[in-house]
Amino acid sequence: MAIPITVPRLGWNMEQGVFVGWLKADGDTIRVGDSLFTLEGEKAAEDVECLDAGALHIPANAPQPGETVLVGALLGYLLQPGESPPKADSPPMPVAAAAEPAVVKAIASPAIETTPRERPASSPRARRVAEELNVDWKQAKGSGHSGRIREKDVRALAEAGTSFGNATRRLIAERMVASQKATAPVTLVTTVDATELVQFRDRCKANGSAVPSYTDLLVKLCAAALERHPALNARWENDRVVPSAGIRIGIAVDTDGGLLVPVIRDAAKISLAELTVQSRDLIERARAGKLSGKELRGGTFTVSSLGGFGIDAFTPIINLPECAVLGMGRIRRVPVVVDDQIAIRDQVTLSLTFDHRIVDGAPAARFLQTLTKLVEAPTPTLDSLAPSPSGRGLG
Repeated sequence: MAIPITVPRLGWNMEQGVFVGWLKADGDTIRVGDSLFTLEGEKAAEDVECLDAGALHIPANAPQPGETVLVGALLGYLLQPGESPPKADSPPMPVAAAAEPAVVKAIASPAIETTPRERPASSPRARRVAEELNVDWKQAKGSGHSGRIREKDVRALAEAGTSFGNATRRLIAERMVASQKATAPVTLVTTVDATELVQFRDRCKANGSAVPSYTDLLVKLCAAALERHPALNARWENDRVVPSAGIRIGIAVDTDGGLLVPVIRDAAKISLAELTVQSRDLIERARAGKLSGKELRGGTFTVSSLGGFGIDAFTPIINLPECAVLGMGRIRRVPVVVDDQIAIRDQVTLSLTFDHRIVDGAPAARFLQTLTKLVEAPTPTLDSLAPSPSGRGLG
């Protein structure tokens, strides 16, 4: 029996995606592991490979490149030798009534813009160069045989300054609006003494090892606070609260294509040195457009910082389906009252936006209270990760 090929779910909250196009032609022999088609999900496009074998049959009414498709939608079939495709004039075959759907999985590829035009022919080298130059090769004018896009066409497109990003911007807009509509957001704001946090980072600088950013330090402290307040690490799925097994913290990154949130896995377990290296790598590849869809999924909490832009406080938006997001403002040296005396201290404003469907105000306030204490006195948490006198690093 013909094996249906359906749209896979690429993320926790994914209900639909954009069908970019087939990577194989109708009638091609498909082997296990072959890439079948490209699907755009949450801010990234991924090539989807097949774990079954057969001859590809693409029905006449199959989705066209650029069309939005629902998870589970039928795209085509895998046929075995001598097998005929389902009749075109018969009603669509329910996937549940047919053979098991072809098993597919996503493999990483950079986010690309999707358009409703036909997917043009291109050389493998042209696609590799397009990935390196961060351009949408489908927008190039092909100079090869029958309009085939070649490497020089991609380079000419890059020189003209045409880059992808509209699809990413659209997905960001959709997710932000969905977050505001689907959640019950409440924001708590507090000003924290960050003097000891600044001193800790200064010691890292003096050590000459990899220097964590303030965002890195805050991610590590948030992970410690989330271990004590797991309700803030939960998520909302299928109209219910779902606890998270691990702590995976997303870091908001500003890129030319828009806001991306790569995820640091096991944030509570890895060392500060490992977190610093991982964070730097994710940020660099996010800005180069080289993150995979997997690296943008699975977060349980998000940290966003606008301190580098001179912002004191802001209201961050929850990254669905997470419970909360923490916003960090700039660190300022200001006069404050300490033990009835005026002293110069480093101050930072933290803004916690949480989903009131998942937690109430008091538990959220207790989390922020714990985090405040950790920021004001980070040594008990970070001391074991501090630079050693021998200069061996942070870990």
